[in-house]
This record gives sequence, structure tokens and C-alpha cells, in this order.
Amino acid sequence: MSSVTPEWLALREPADAAARSVELVERLRARLVGSPELVIHDLGAGTGSMGRWLAPLLPGPQHWVLYDRDGDLLERAEIGRSDTVHIRQCDITRLTRGDLDGADLVTASALLDMFTADEVERVVAACAGFPTLFTISVTGRIELDPPDPLDAAITEAFNAHQRRTTGGRALLGPDAVEATITAFGRHGIEVLVRPSPWRLGSGHAALTAEWFRGWLGAACEQEPGLIGPAQEYGRRRLAEAAAGQLGVVVHHDDLLAGGE
Repeated sequence: MSSVTPEWLALREPADAAARSVELVERLRARLVGSPELVIHDLGAGTGSMGRWLAPLLPGPQHWVLYDRDGDLLERAEIGRSDTVHIRQCDITRLTRGDLDGADLVTASALLDMFTADEVERVVAACAGFPTLFTISVTGRIELDPPDPLDAAITEAFNAHQRRTTGGRALLGPDAVEATITAFGRHGIEVLVRPSPWRLGSGHAALTAEWFRGWLGAACEQEPGLIGPAQEYGRRRLAEAAAGQLGVVVHHDDLLAGGE
């Protein structure tokens, strides 16, 4: 699985929080009200940003189980309220239904695109039967304002990078949403989908610049022929971002399976 830094997670946390679908959480609340203590399993939890957003929106006392393979991130994890937290450092692609025994809810954020098709099948098989909320899953759609003729080529190369094979693993990238919906369907579970786009503008200059560098760098790694044209393009776009003149919409979807 790709590694991330605490700094990047902290930078993106407000944008993730603003983008996630509150409507899907409201649908969950009706099912979860009345439990003496909610048990919530958070997959790929990192430093706990999903819990910091979701815990205040859910009722009653809560016990959070945070999974990640990165022990350094888990050492920094906290939910930010009085709920109890249990840490599990492990490879979540090997998760089983028994690992989730007793869960009232399974969650994850910005995770599905890093799975392979087989890994999605295994994770969905583990989650089937538990209400499951997967948020901030990339769709491959990017909008930049003002537009530039090079935008489409960079987007195409970036999406190909997201679908690359690395370490023998063929990543799903923006195909992960449909793969996950299909996998739940094989278990007879309907999935509700709602958009959760990042909308970055003048108040997000630091995040916009950091996202753009990663987006452009991945595209050029995938398609080296873009390196030359991307140099001036990158300088211009970063100058626009620094001046608060670059608007970016990064499209994601949130998925709720078995939550009704």
C-alpha cells in the first residue's frame, strides 16, 4: 500500500471533512440510535481523521478500532473526544469477517483506489453484513479553473498512474468505486453513492499546491513525454495557486453499503 505522511494527512483533513456526505451519515444514524456503545472499525485509519469527523455525527458512547499498516501514523492517532480507542497494526487487505466481529459500523476514507480487484473482493467479503461507509474515493475526474489545453493529458496520465501495476499489484485507482459496488452486489447488498468532491479555491492555497505537485509528478512519471511541456505548465499553475487564482475540483464518491 502507498505510504502517506502525517503532514499530508493533516493538510487534507479539512477538505475531506467538508467533502464527505453528511446525508449518508444521517441515514446511518437511524439504524445506530439505541446502541449502548457503538463499535466502529476504521480501516486505513492513519492518524484518525475519519473518526474526528464522524464521531461527533453519531449517537452515544463509541468504541473505535483503528487499523493501519503504518505504525508511525497509528502512534499519532486520536479521535478527539472521550471515546475509547483500540489500535490494530495490520495489513487490511487480509481482513476477515472474524476481525470485524461485533462491529456496528465499518468505515474507511481515501482508501479504495489503492486496492487491487482481488483485495476489494476480500475486504467487501469481510464487511458484508455490517453497515459500511467508504468515503473520499477518487473517480478520475478533475476540473481546473482557468482551464488549460494540457489539463486533459495530465489527467489521463495521472489516472493511468493510479491504475498502474506496482509490486505485482494491479491497482484499481478510479475504477475502485464500481468494483466495490459490484462486489457488494454479489453479496446481495445495495450500495448508495453520493458525490464528495474537494472544492479548492483561494482559501486552500497550500493544499492546492501540494495536491497539484503530486498530481503532476505522478502524471509525468507515468508518461515521460509530458515532462517537457509540464515544466512551464507547472510553474504557471503553481503561481496561480499561490495567488489564490486556481480553482480545483477533485471528484470523489462516498459509498454506504447495508446502512438502511
